[in-house]
Amino acid sequence: MVPRLGVGLVQRKATGYHEGVPAAAAAADWLSTKDACERLGVTLRTLYRLIDEGQVPAYKLGRLIRLKAGEVDAFIDGARIQPGELKHLYPSDTSETEVTGT
Repeated sequence: MVPRLGVGLVQRKATGYHEGVPAAAAAADWLSTKDACERLGVTLRTLYRLIDEGQVPAYKLGRLIRLKAGEVDAFIDGARIQPGELKHLYPSDTSETEVTGT
């Protein structure tokens, strides 16, 4: 019987492939596309678009697409809105938004 990908990876990691890292912790570093969608709060289609545009790195392991949790977290941190970046969305002076009639 051929072991499934996830089982095989854990077995290799447990035998010292990642020395000093417990197998459960090493396996937790990878996210499925479903888990990444939940973490980001986006649909699967949006996640695929972000991957295709190069905004979120992803890895194809056989038929599976996996994302590193740290890289997803880095994407989230990079998307943080800084104070003052949204000023273009609200008028600062009401006289600029009034329509003048002639």
